[in-house]
Amino acid sequence: MKARNGDVELAWEQVGSGSPLLLIHGLGYARWGWEPLVPLLAEHFLVISFDNRGIGESDVPDGPYTAVDMAGDALAVLDAANVTRAHVVGTSLGGMIAQELAIETPARVDRLVLLSTTPGASLGHPMPQETIALLEEASSLEPAVALRKFVENALGTNPDTETVEQILEHRLSNPQDPGGWAAQAHAGTTYDGKDGVHLISNPTLVMTGTEDRVVDPANSQVLADSIPEATLETVEGGGHLFFWEYPEQTAITITGFLS
Repeated sequence: MKARNGDVELAWEQVGSGSPLLLIHGLGYARWGWEPLVPLLAEHFLVISFDNRGIGESDVPDGPYTAVDMAGDALAVLDAANVTRAHVVGTSLGGMIAQELAIETPARVDRLVLLSTTPGASLGHPMPQETIALLEEASSLEPAVALRKFVENALGTNPDTETVEQILEHRLSNPQDPGGWAAQAHAGTTYDGKDGVHLISNPTLVMTGTEDRVVDPANSQVLADSIPEATLETVEGGGHLFFWEYPEQTAITITGFLS
């Protein structure tokens, strides 16, 4: 199915039944990136997922993008699904977009779940050194080698081989337009919620993996301290994509909070 935000067309789908639950993914991941979590959540909710602008089956408009632009896309998906108010789960860049949704349109958001994300540069902690080093190294590597390293880096320090291969298969089968990647990256690196994060009034669950090497887990504590109605849950041993490594645990925690 398709939604439209101005000139940008967005691919979306829904599965399950119950209270609406919107999933917003991060940089470099289309809606397939929720694969292990969707069937578990769909047992309890009407799960709506979509491809952000710049990836998958959605349009790739010229960048750069902002979190505000991408929050508008999320609202367009809710409108296309005829959903007035939904629970919202966002991860990484998607967590920044979800924050923007809750700040600017709180009436459209029921409960908020923020995974592996940050309040932005002014309040947040910088990117861990492992990822900075990998970004610097990537240009000297064969593309397939670099991609594998990025996938492994997004998991815990001892990533499961089968999980790595599953994610790699998706990323190789659905390569992202380089311009779309750069435009999305700009939205993430320029996001700054310092003037708005404390205004989020929705009950909020913040989750992080203790071994996240992409977004410093300390950012989740900052978010939990900054959002008045927030609680923090950590996933021991989980990386940036901890919901791929521990989908059942993640689904139980999210479902309990939303219910």
